[in-house]
Amino acid sequence: MEKKLKVLMIGSDRKLFEEGSAVSERIKEYGNLVEELHIVVLAKSRLGLKEKQLADNVWLYPTNSVARWFYPMDAARVGKRVVSSRTFEKGQSLITTQDPFECGLAGVLVKGKFNFPLEVQLHTNPFSPYFKGFVNGIRKVVAKKVLPKADAVRVVSNEVGEMVKGITKAVVKVLPIYIDKRRIMDSRPEFDLHGIYPWKFILITVSRLTEEKNLSVVLKTLAIVRKKFPETGLVIVGDGPERGNLKRMTNKLGLERAVEFAGWQNDTISYYKSADAFIQVSAFEGYGLSLVEAGISGLPVVSTSVGIAQELEHNSDALIYPKPDPELFADGIMELIQNNFKRGSMRINIVKTLEDKLLSKEDYLVEIKNGWENLVKKSK
Repeated sequence: MEKKLKVLMIGSDRKLFEEGSAVSERIKEYGNLVEELHIVVLAKSRLGLKEKQLADNVWLYPTNSVARWFYPMDAARVGKRVVSSRTFEKGQSLITTQDPFECGLAGVLVKGKFNFPLEVQLHTNPFSPYFKGFVNGIRKVVAKKVLPKADAVRVVSNEVGEMVKGITKAVVKVLPIYIDKRRIMDSRPEFDLHGIYPWKFILITVSRLTEEKNLSVVLKTLAIVRKKFPETGLVIVGDGPERGNLKRMTNKLGLERAVEFAGWQNDTISYYKSADAFIQVSAFEGYGLSLVEAGISGLPVVSTSVGIAQELEHNSDALIYPKPDPELFADGIMELIQNNFKRGSMRINIVKTLEDKLLSKEDYLVEIKNGWENLVKKSK
């Protein structure tokens, strides 16, 4: 089935429209696997995005929806148009969606008209008690409708895969998020946090500022550590709805001069490579992209046992704790501050462990292609 596949992908990453962005370059490589790759992107009309040919055989189509509630119907409408106009054929075509929510619902609607096999990707766990809020509540209901209609489900971890198997008869394949480990390992930092901030020991966390990330625990941990090591500071990279609450807690704990809210950053590698330790206290992680990027950068990691952290060895690869307890985490951080040898050995161990776990780009693309070809073969 050499490159004869036509693939309709439905996703929500608007960075695809940015020339030279990492995601657009990655999608071009996906295009090399198939005859044609057509990507419908959920986007509001006010963004002014236009249909675009990204490569010789890769096309982008924004939904240009008036509101997010119209995403599934608009994506399905655009997808049906593409499938019809590009003459997708049974046995050589498939649909893949980047989530089981808005994108997944659109995929189900397209499948309902053309009966092409549907692959649904799942990068988080919608059945976690921490997956909450009004919009996520709706998404949870949608996922329970979409996943049983999928012909294949691709998840990022065994933990998520086991939960999905209970509600779908589809083939469930575990394929972690692709991370360009070589690029990270070979990158040189463009700045040094120690040249920017006055602290001797710099903690970093890279995360959306949301409730399930438990960043208040990081602040409480820092407050405990600073009682013994007052020249310790924290850089929080990321943004989100909890920013205001976290800033108020920072002030309440008297940490105004010990915490930097850096916001979203394009260059996270320089942060990872010039900090002294990475801290993650999440209640749940589908995978743990930030932890992997930090670890492969050679940064000592302290984390709750969530996502890929469950596959790391405590006290060797990283410090892994069963619950987000500030006292527990503070003890771990203080041990790292005092024990240079342990910091050094953890840097070496986590790089080796993650390097062994992460697929090369070539192997990752082979997994994607094999999954698609097998899915189409079964649909004949």
